[in-house]
Amino acid sequence: MTGLHEKQLSLVLASRVADRLTARGITVQLTRTTDRTLTLRQRVAIADRVPADLFVSIHANASPTRTQRGYETYVVTARGLDVDGRALRSETTTPRPGVDPDIALVLDDVERGASQWEAAELATRMQRALHDRRGGDGDRGVRQDAHHVLLGATMPAVLVEVGFIDHPIEGRQLADPAIQAQLADAITEAITDQLAD
Repeated sequence: MTGLHEKQLSLVLASRVADRLTARGITVQLTRTTDRTLTLRQRVAIADRVPADLFVSIHANASPTRTQRGYETYVVTARGLDVDGRALRSETTTPRPGVDPDIALVLDDVERGASQWEAAELATRMQRALHDRRGGDGDRGVRQDAHHVLLGATMPAVLVEVGFIDHPIEGRQLADPAIQAQLADAITEAITDQLAD
């Protein structure tokens, strides 16, 4: 056990990624810059209000047995997009000055559906970049799930799990600044490549 908490690791990684993207001339809006609590849905609402071109949620995984390890990237399931996205839309409406509110809701739904192809591309890029830096043994692939932090996003949105913080070996690695730099480089590369297309 390293004493490192997920909220600390995710903030460190997000800050490093933000610094790298900013250095490349890319505007970044973090949902948090300090150790403050935001619900997962509040984070999506921030991205929708900006409005952001991409939404990347950075996390570290954990398992009850503390034996699992590896990295994976999630996109929202089609069912999650259809059912939960519509249920959340009143909380996460994208600002659309001069557009009738009812039409704005329909446009949000269309954008949520259209962004799924790009989200899948971003997730694939994320896994490839992590694979290049962390090796293939830990590659758990691109997965689909209805994670709350992805629901309601009107832009391509992914959740990346950089590793298992509670694994006796991987947890220590995630606390290493050199490994954190590798992870930040991988996430930055995936985002930069996606925005370049």
